[in-house]
Amino acid sequence: MKKKIVISSVLIAVAVAMFFFLRAVFRGDLILNPIIVENLGPFTIRWYGVLIAVAIITAYLLARSKAFKEGIKEEHIIEGIFLGIIFGVIGARLYYVAFNFEYYRGDFWSIFRTWDGGLAIHGAFFAALLVAFLYVRFRKKAQLNFFQVTDLFTAVLPLAQAIGRWGNFMNYEAYGGPTDLPWKMFVPEQYRMPGYSKFEYFHPTFLYESLANAAIFAFLYWYLEKRRNYGEVTALYMILYSVVRFFVEGLRLDSLYIGQTELRTAKVVSVVLLVAGVVLFILARYKGKPVKRVS
Repeated sequence: MKKKIVISSVLIAVAVAMFFFLRAVFRGDLILNPIIVENLGPFTIRWYGVLIAVAIITAYLLARSKAFKEGIKEEHIIEGIFLGIIFGVIGARLYYVAFNFEYYRGDFWSIFRTWDGGLAIHGAFFAALLVAFLYVRFRKKAQLNFFQVTDLFTAVLPLAQAIGRWGNFMNYEAYGGPTDLPWKMFVPEQYRMPGYSKFEYFHPTFLYESLANAAIFAFLYWYLEKRRNYGEVTALYMILYSVVRFFVEGLRLDSLYIGQTELRTAKVVSVVLLVAGVVLFILARYKGKPVKRVS
């Protein structure tokens, strides 16, 4: 009982502190610095990179505890996470660069400066699925099911996304259009999108998506042990996140577009994933392989 009281007290204190912190930033009373430490030899430590690292470690620890309950060995978890992180980051960056190529064409080396931002979650998602497929196929001794792996991945992915969005917040990026809503967010002029320099307050779309992703995580992490067949959690992630991203993307000013069209890449991909998720859930629910647990 005492432990629960202590934890609850800490969480309440953190929530109150975050409220006042956000209020100061959103009003413009406090201007964020995306850099934690610079001139550390050849390195610069940024909030974006630290928060991405925290997101990955947190997701790994949560997925690990669930993986053990399904009989997955430690070595396979470590191998999978290692490959997933490497190719997930590569996929996220390549996806972003591919749909924003004009920006990088004149400065090739800027493609490698991921610490400045510019990672697309859809690219990481597709890369991770590919890694999972190849790992299950070629690491046959592990005796893993592809959707068993993706269920574990997608159950914790929303929490990683929720944490990662705060990296966007520290960079003053991934915000929406101008607004006068009570929760409007002040953006310093040097971080405002072209054509919006005269506006001061914008939609904090990073916060919308972070809160939505946290809710999706809570549901999927709970549902992970309730599912009947492999693939159900993967499908639900595709459905739920796609709905959230579709509407949040409509508010953002920094969307990637398909070629010279007015089609926002994330919205198109969200629709495709939503439809695919519905089909996958039906197939997984009624024709999928039953989940096997060891404890």
